[in-house]
Amino acid sequence: MESDRIKNLKAELLSDNWAKLEKYTYDYQNFAGAWETQVRESYDRGNGVAVYLYNPERQKVLLTRQFRLPTYLNGNSNGLMVEVAAGVMEPDGPEESIKREILEETGYAITQIEKCFEAYMSPGSVTEIIHFYLAEYNENQRQTEGGGADYESEDIEVLEWSYDRVKEALTQGEIKDAKTMMLIQHAMIQGII
Repeated sequence: MESDRIKNLKAELLSDNWAKLEKYTYDYQNFAGAWETQVRESYDRGNGVAVYLYNPERQKVLLTRQFRLPTYLNGNSNGLMVEVAAGVMEPDGPEESIKREILEETGYAITQIEKCFEAYMSPGSVTEIIHFYLAEYNENQRQTEGGGADYESEDIEVLEWSYDRVKEALTQGEIKDAKTMMLIQHAMIQGII
């Protein structure tokens, strides 16, 4: 992590509970060439993984619905969000992490996944980069009811929606999760939905 435009980088730990919140002070050389001292906070919860699960034969998509406190605090009246299966990337890498998340959240054991892209979701304050995937599923791959990991206190409802229902939910504003919106739009561009 080196840049000729940043020097004297100092970090102050503000919180290290569920994730790490740090305050950084540094000197930054702007585009005009002048140096200025800046202070910013950065939230590090690790990197993430997300997958668009679809069944082309039945024209269905697997999604999840769960309570998200930050959305509730910011105007989502019930705090429930419709999302693709996703989670924090574990040390064994993004591919194994997303396969584990799919099984925990949806109950399906998926072996074939296709990487689409990576994206920073909120680069002004969060370090997270998400690895995005597509994967086909079928009923033979179902192992459990899904619903999330008990040790993480997850309470996840598994949804199986038609392609038309997914497009309607996106255009009507029912889906407001950025990673889900990005994957649906990617699937539409690819002609999957």
